[in-house]
Amino acid sequence: MKDEIDINGLFLGPKSENGDFFKKLIMDAINEHLFWRKDFHPEDDPIVSLYEKDQKNFILTEEKITQVIEKICAKLKETSMPWHSPRYLGHMNSDILMPAMIGYIAAMLYNPNNVAFEASTATSPMELEVGKDFAALMGYDVDKAWGHICTDGSVANLEGIWYARNLTSIPFAVAELRPDLLKGKSHWQLANMTVDEILDLSAKVKDIWNEVRDRSIRGTGVVQNQLGKWIVPQTKHYSWVKAGEIIGLGLNNVISIQVDNNYRMDIDLLEKTIKELADSKTPILGVVAVLGTTEEGAVDHIDRIVALRKEMETQGVSFYLHIDAAYGGYARSIFLDENGSFIPFDKLTDRLHEDGVINQDIIQWPSEEVYEAFRAISESDSVTIDPHKMGYVPYAAGGIAIRDRRMVDAISFFAAYVFEKGTQSPSLLGSYILEGSKAGATAASVWAAHQVLPLNITGYGRLIGASIEGAQKFYDHIQKNSILDVNGTKVRLEALTKPDFNMVDFAFNVEGNKDLEKMNQLNLDLYNLSSYVSGPVFKNDFITSHTEFTSDDYGDAPKDMVERLGIDSAEWDRVHSFRLMRACVLTPYFMNYKSTKHYWETYLESMKRKLEQII
Repeated sequence: MKDEIDINGLFLGPKSENGDFFKKLIMDAINEHLFWRKDFHPEDDPIVSLYEKDQKNFILTEEKITQVIEKICAKLKETSMPWHSPRYLGHMNSDILMPAMIGYIAAMLYNPNNVAFEASTATSPMELEVGKDFAALMGYDVDKAWGHICTDGSVANLEGIWYARNLTSIPFAVAELRPDLLKGKSHWQLANMTVDEILDLSAKVKDIWNEVRDRSIRGTGVVQNQLGKWIVPQTKHYSWVKAGEIIGLGLNNVISIQVDNNYRMDIDLLEKTIKELADSKTPILGVVAVLGTTEEGAVDHIDRIVALRKEMETQGVSFYLHIDAAYGGYARSIFLDENGSFIPFDKLTDRLHEDGVINQDIIQWPSEEVYEAFRAISESDSVTIDPHKMGYVPYAAGGIAIRDRRMVDAISFFAAYVFEKGTQSPSLLGSYILEGSKAGATAASVWAAHQVLPLNITGYGRLIGASIEGAQKFYDHIQKNSILDVNGTKVRLEALTKPDFNMVDFAFNVEGNKDLEKMNQLNLDLYNLSSYVSGPVFKNDFITSHTEFTSDDYGDAPKDMVERLGIDSAEWDRVHSFRLMRACVLTPYFMNYKSTKHYWETYLESMKRKLEQII
């Protein structure tokens, strides 16, 4: 029998089952740090003497610190969310991997700052390794790609559009300074050069690179409508709107594409929009596809967007392609074998079953559409990926990977790959990222997690597969319990759509009710009873989040579910707003309850009691 990672040994545990092991490793890390301090020039005398420690003010200082820490602990225990429990089904939060927590605490004691190698000689190399991990996970060539940890997905998304903006303006700057290199190219052709063409062009002007950058958008600033359009799905994270404003694109130039009934970007509408823009000679700065939408966990058709870009390039139209995989990026590990190769679809089911990742006798996942979307990520230009979501590491840990490291020159303020003599780390990471300071402890945390759990089907694949199976079973149970008897009142329960990932959206309606506003109020009341709104969270059976779909954000996509719940389409046309519950099943334990009944049965009973109270 081959060695396998046991998920139950990775976490502190819902009931602190691994508490003794955790405490031992924490104390080992603290003791190592204490010895390090003592061993640095042991010939130096102690600064704080035993006499001073016996004095009144010193003792009062220790008492004050103790009191403050006790207050903090009390506040944390009273109001914090129980991410660790299978009873938490709210936002994208779950228990944290023990190696990630301990790695963070161990490094935090040394307080490294990863923007400069001199301030992070231990943790900067870890970040470079993690960047390679990101690149390999996304299917990029690790010898050509690059990646790094940033504060969160919003910062990573902003970096993605930053790359696109600066790269797009380079051909125009080169045309001014070295017109012979672009002889015969029209303004439209310059605006539609591919990323690879721009990078190859940049390599030819390194001798005047500073002059090129001064003539590019980073030197001249953004001129109205100079950049073109940035295209996103309606399911975009709100950070894309902020990024469009910050980067100087302007909100009027951010175009949202309608989603289909599965809440994936409608590719036919995307194609129509791109061709209309091309016909009007309006350049397209870039397109964003989402791998795991914030509200629904949906996976866009990345493969079809890649194919569309290739088709348009034959017609002289190109655009930057960024994947917002902040939520779903780590799930690509499920599709990778031990060598990092993408497993063929016809063999994946067997591997998932044989390795105990997903029980294919019960759950059929992934669909071929989802599989092809994950496979096509490798053909994007950059990807956002958040370790503090499906990487199960502490906040704050976002991340970005770029397909070609030469792109860094478009945003850097100094030479991007100037290395300190004798080291393997860039001397000033802060010159080509957004942050000016960032915790090296985060790099240690992510690095530790990756060392314990490989980014393939045997490691992270097994962990994330457990959460996907839990969500898929959650969905199946909803399908089997579509009509609930609540003290003689029939209540309909419907899921939004079959999950692409590990999030399930659903809603309730009293049978016979035709009033959409009343149904919305019912689901809002349920949320209030299933969240912090109803009081201290430790008194709540289960924590569940909720969301609201409006026509402004989703067009008529929600109409299908509203009708399935017994509400006429005319009501949707009148109200144009729909509230529903949202369960993010990140926990690997939801369907693994070792008792007389599993958590789903307990959850359903809890919902029935709350419905009784409301009705």
